Amino acid sequence: MGVMDRLRLDGKTIIMTGAGRGLGRAMALDLAEAGADLVAAARTTAQIEETAEMIRATGRRCLAVPVNITDSSAVQAMVEASLAEFGRIDVLVNNAGGASRGWNKPLEDITDEEWRKGIDTNLTGAVFCCRAVLPHMLKHGGGKIINITSGLGVRASRYNFMYSAAKAGLNNFTRCMAMNYADKNIQTNLIMPGIFPHDDPALVRFWQGGKFIPVGRVGKDDELGHLCVFLASDASNYMNGEMLCTEGGGLAGGQVPTGFAPLVALEGEPQ
Repeated sequence: MGVMDRLRLDGKTIIMTGAGRGLGRAMALDLAEAGADLVAAARTTAQIEETAEMIRATGRRCLAVPVNITDSSAVQAMVEASLAEFGRIDVLVNNAGGASRGWNKPLEDITDEEWRKGIDTNLTGAVFCCRAVLPHMLKHGGGKIINITSGLGVRASRYNFMYSAAKAGLNNFTRCMAMNYADKNIQTNLIMPGIFPHDDPALVRFWQGGKFIPVGRVGKDDELGHLCVFLASDASNYMNGEMLCTEGGGLAGGQVPTGFAPLVALEGEPQ
């Protein structure tokens, strides 16, 4: 099999959470272009239906499933609907998440509810999704899981307590998955995106240029989507428990500014 053939996703079914807009939609479209059929999942029905129509326009199949990933029964229903439609789940991409209420507070002002919601949205939801797909992957000989993390799970910043704690937890949860299921032919990896045009405009303006990003610009959609295609494909079969970064080199110099509040893009309710 040639190099480019190993990057093809023909015959694979992929669940993408947070697929209703932004980077989730962009990654889903790149996965479809590589030949995959998709399950587009997110909270907002209208958004995932729009994503699904865009994917179908490429000639691939797509099922739109509204889901709240913090509800384990809803996640299980999403997986069952995916299997009923496609008969298989080859890849799970845990992309849903984002800033939640209270993200910019000092710790002493964060309520119990705000803490739980931040952790549930950015860590527990991914755990629920992994747990729900595992029985199918184990039964059918393997699969791939891709978790989308953040630089704030690697470096500390001012505020962002829940988000940073959740993403750091997701990072090590991913490594635990990698160790525990490698012998079952399930590879679990992380992608750490930097700042992309879909993020909050104030955030993009702040990071644009070479002060914090050595390459001098924010990311382009396909620079994340192509990485997702690679990890979903057979070309990445020997990668397990790894974090692949696409953020222009900022972390190489420890560039997470601590004096700027909106470090996490707010796109309304988390996807």
